[in-house]
Amino acid sequence: MKFYDCSTAPSPRLVRIFIAEKGLGDAIETIEVNLGEQEQLDNTFRAINPFCTVPVLETDAGKRFFTSQGCWRYLEETYPEPALLGGDAPERATVADWVWRVEQEGFLAVGEGLRNAAKRLANRALTGPHNYAQIPELAERGRVRVGHFFELLDRSLADRAFLAGDIYSAADIMAFVTVDFAGWLKLTLPDDATNARRWFDRIKERPSSTL
Repeated sequence: MKFYDCSTAPSPRLVRIFIAEKGLGDAIETIEVNLGEQEQLDNTFRAINPFCTVPVLETDAGKRFFTSQGCWRYLEETYPEPALLGGDAPERATVADWVWRVEQEGFLAVGEGLRNAAKRLANRALTGPHNYAQIPELAERGRVRVGHFFELLDRSLADRAFLAGDIYSAADIMAFVTVDFAGWLKLTLPDDATNARRWFDRIKERPSSTL
């Protein structure tokens, strides 16, 4: 398999961590795509992914998956242990619920705050093949949304070790990367978010968290 990555970007990091937790690091070739140089927009990469984004996971048969969750699903179905998307129907549904919730209310909120404010992303307010102008009001809204996400995370972890229950899962991967990603906006978990901080410190101890 081949994995098209960018070591500085949060979306492919979601898959890097997943690959590491599956113990597949040595089995997948990694190809770096330099987003800073906009390599994702050149014709060579467009031929690989017309959506002009990373991650991309390419199977040995040449099938490609263009989203973090598409990559996750293929890897989980192909290498089911350890289960990161849930071990049975209730767990899988719970993990899916939390992945969606964290992505919508956390990950995309950080992206909204960053992409509508960073000067280097002028006219690149959304990822993909098309240019979109920044909207400063959305940058501020994104920051507010991140604060609300931190509150949600802290409340939800009051009575459980991991976000989807008793098991480490893709929900924790999504949330951990989101909290780190928020640092790009100079936003961190509040000091009084003791539940979220306990969880974050625990996830940070995992070897995969350094990827």
